[in-house]
Amino acid sequence: MTPGEEQTFDWRRGSLAAAAALIATLVLLGMVVLVALTNATRDRALAAERHAYDVTLLTRTIDASVARAEAAVGRYALDEKQETGSRYYSHWRLAEQQIAQLERSLSGDAAQRERAARLRALFQQRGQQFSTVATYVRSRQKNYGFQYWYYISTEADIGKELRAKLAEIATAERQALSAKMRTTQVFAARAEQLTDYLSWLGLIVGLFAIFMGYVAVQALRLNAASRKQAETESERAEALEMAVRERTQELWEANQALRSEAVERQAAEAQLRQVQKMEAVGQLTGGIAHDFNNMLAVVVGGIDLALRRLNGPRREVMTHLTNAMEGATRAAALTRRLLSFARSEPLLPERLESGELLTGMTELLDRTLGERITIKTELAKGAWPVFVDPHQLENAILNLAVNARDAMDGTGTLLIRTRNLKVSANEVGDIRAGEYLVIDVIDTGCGMTAEVLDRAFEPFFTTKDVGKGTGLGLSQIFGFAHQSGGEAAIESTLGKGTTVSIYLPRTEVAGRSVRANPELQGKSEEELAVKGARILLVEDDPRVRTATVGALEDLGYEPVACSSGAEALALFASMEFDLVISDVIMPEMTGPEMVRELKARHGEVAVLFVTGYVGEGDSDELAETALLRKPFTVATLAASVSAALSAGPSESRRSGGAAATG
Repeated sequence: MTPGEEQTFDWRRGSLAAAAALIATLVLLGMVVLVALTNATRDRALAAERHAYDVTLLTRTIDASVARAEAAVGRYALDEKQETGSRYYSHWRLAEQQIAQLERSLSGDAAQRERAARLRALFQQRGQQFSTVATYVRSRQKNYGFQYWYYISTEADIGKELRAKLAEIATAERQALSAKMRTTQVFAARAEQLTDYLSWLGLIVGLFAIFMGYVAVQALRLNAASRKQAETESERAEALEMAVRERTQELWEANQALRSEAVERQAAEAQLRQVQKMEAVGQLTGGIAHDFNNMLAVVVGGIDLALRRLNGPRREVMTHLTNAMEGATRAAALTRRLLSFARSEPLLPERLESGELLTGMTELLDRTLGERITIKTELAKGAWPVFVDPHQLENAILNLAVNARDAMDGTGTLLIRTRNLKVSANEVGDIRAGEYLVIDVIDTGCGMTAEVLDRAFEPFFTTKDVGKGTGLGLSQIFGFAHQSGGEAAIESTLGKGTTVSIYLPRTEVAGRSVRANPELQGKSEEELAVKGARILLVEDDPRVRTATVGALEDLGYEPVACSSGAEALALFASMEFDLVISDVIMPEMTGPEMVRELKARHGEVAVLFVTGYVGEGDSDELAETALLRKPFTVATLAASVSAALSAGPSESRRSGGAAATG
């Protein structure tokens, strides 16, 4: 080989070496770039894995926070403690913050964003349910709050759908995590393979070997770190799953305890209500028995003394009989007050102008209250008419006036005022919205304490001395106002006076009068009696029947008595009567039913009903008919019979008529 050839050879060899070095360098650079790309892809896969773990952990944390808030609001509905409500609010706010964090974490995935939006909507609906429970509890409507909490925990449980949506988000993340873990393994394996290639290439290419060795070492370290991090995240996920399972078990046990406590609480409340009911019944019956015993003592004592003095002076006998009659009259008044309080006594309402009624009561109030009481009236111009029982309204105002006189110790000023007022629903008691006439009775007496004011409408509650009051006056007024569709209210200031207001609804009913015939008023029993008039008496009680027949005979009438509606129909078909007096409540056929049958067979008849009790179902039917209430005196019977005969058919009274007792 010549020097030229050797030089050429060396050039060629150098060129080949350079080319090989260049190729090796390019390959090395390519390998380095490929390793870098592989590591970057692996890092992204690892980041995705961490993101999936974070999302899964966050869904379980949200589930736990919502469950704690649900348990807290349930306990709040039971114990009404402020700290329990604060605990519920804190858990719910924490859950809201965690959902916001979850939404940020899922912002890069369109499908997960839709799931997160649905989760947010369910969370807000659930929050509105819990807020409703808390609102009931804060407004002292605990029973409604607990019932609503039980309803949203069973029949309207949005929590189940909320938990299902959390599970759906976590499942999607786990599926994505599984795919990303496979990608991570692929790129890890590829990194290992490339590291081997670079190691071999470093042995061939001198200076590049060190660099390739360094790259390989770094790749190995990164690979080991990735495996270690993956193991750590896996252990962390398992620990979190265990913690969530334990907390779920705790919440389930707490929920079961709350349910058991709620059942026990309901049973205790039911027992308490029964005890209170029985206590109220005992108090009511005790008061009734006490007052009736006092009145019966007067009646029995008066009659007994009269019997003992029959052979003595007539004045003493009459004194004892008068006392007995006074006791019986007081007993009858107590019965009427009880019926009024129970809203069982029928009202005979009519259109009434309050101004006329109050003006007509002025003389009665003056006589009742005495000269030391100054009576003033402020009657509203254009006062709205009302549809009420005039007799009951007069009694109510008279009762209030007497109470005011006693509160003022017989000296002071009594103001009776009327005013028109538009009232919204529940503005006064449980009154309905509408237009009302308000009658205020205002005194300048001693007023009431808060304790007395709270019990003012209770039956048999009185602050008067023994024998001066039954405690039924205000309760009777309360019952009358409610039975008339209105309300009664009291305002009182200790040492300054009391205002009692009766709210009566405005009426558009056309005016009519059911008052007694003025031509009959002020006449004696003899003047009232229609001598020889034949009267059919229908009464199922033999003692009442005997007493009424005797009274009618003393008044100069010709009574024919029977004990049932069927007997009355038979007698009416065979005889002629000027009047039929019938009990209202009787076995088999009531008085109103008998009168309807009489009118169907014989046309219009004169009717007088006599009753000691009438239910609400009969009150409308009796509104157009004369009514005499038991017990009654002979004078009252005479006036009622005469009025019924006068108001009967103008044709021959021998052709049929009817009057009734119940």
